[in-house]
Amino acid sequence: MSVFHLTIVTADGLYFDGEAQRIIARTIDGDVCILAHHTPYLTALGMGECRVTGSNGETRRAACIGGMLSVMNNEVNLVATTFEWAEDIDVNRAERARQRAEAMMQRRLDAREYELAQAKLKRALTRINVGK
Repeated sequence: MSVFHLTIVTADGLYFDGEAQRIIARTIDGDVCILAHHTPYLTALGMGECRVTGSNGETRRAACIGGMLSVMNNEVNLVATTFEWAEDIDVNRAERARQRAEAMMQRRLDAREYELAQAKLKRALTRINVGK
């Protein structure tokens, strides 16, 4: 299978820099699959699971939250707000964050506070699902 150069970064550092066969990521419009020689493309990332298939055919899963994905000249750059490989996710910590978000949603909140609680819950659930 053909490969492309993939770079995954966050403000915390570099998570991947090498050849890949495929990346599947959640965008604000849904999941997108990028293969070698993809047409130029730029999109905002949503919140969900990201799957990277390396040049060796091995697929790794990650929780990816926010950022941008760009494709140009067979180079793909994923600049994420948060990116965690499945094996690095502390599922117990994510479960505690889920419980805190659910408890927060039970209180009387204004619209902005409720949206924040929903976002925290969705983030925790994403991390739990990928980390299992």
